[in-house]
Amino acid sequence: QVQLVESGGGLVQAGESRRLSCVGSGYSKYAIGWFRRAPGKEREYVGAISWSGSDTYYADSVKGRFTISRDNIKNPVYLQMNNLQPEDTADYYCAATIHLDEVVGPLENRYLYWGQGTQVTVSS
Repeated sequence: QVQLVESGGGLVQAGESRRLSCVGSGYSKYAIGWFRRAPGKEREYVGAISWSGSDTYYADSVKGRFTISRDNIKNPVYLQMNNLQPEDTADYYCAATIHLDEVVGPLENRYLYWGQGTQVTVSS
């Protein structure tokens, strides 16, 4: 059974940084996407990383501030979040897909498995 578990969330001040982790088990060669859902809003694409780690994609809202990475063992996948702002407050989820490219990245229905999320709250 494929399982994804996010960790690293918490309360931070605006301008600070936080690194989230996504640990997967029970699968092989999956690309990983990150999504978030702010209170009262629809789920939003954050970015994604290929299985190899050589390709990354980001939503415009986080480009330049957030970085997704994984090393040669592919697990965990990290979401490094810098210069956090109150509008970044959300539950953050990782998800697994077999194929990833720039077009596929934001398409939620292409992701087969989802974690339960970790909450990030940014105060000003």
